[in-house]
Amino acid sequence: MTGEVTPGGAGVPDEVVVDARGMLCPAPVIALAKAARSLPEGARVTVLATDPAAAVDVPAWARMRGHRVLETTEDGEHLVLTVLLGPAKAR
Repeated sequence: MTGEVTPGGAGVPDEVVVDARGMLCPAPVIALAKAARSLPEGARVTVLATDPAAAVDVPAWARMRGHRVLETTEDGEHLVLTVLLGPAKAR
């Protein structure tokens, strides 16, 4: 519930996980946007969220900012959304 950002793939800095479980709209998108600011184009950000609105809000944010949602799945009681970041100017 802290919006914690952690490295995702074997410490690769261009792959991070934003833990937005327990947060309500718009907090998951705000945490995602904050993490995206410091990452390069082509980085992948995975958002973990329990708010069902994230299934709509994250793709909408990605479209508006020139990013792309690669995958949306459910893992038990939370959503897992993976976003591929576009050009830095879009953030």
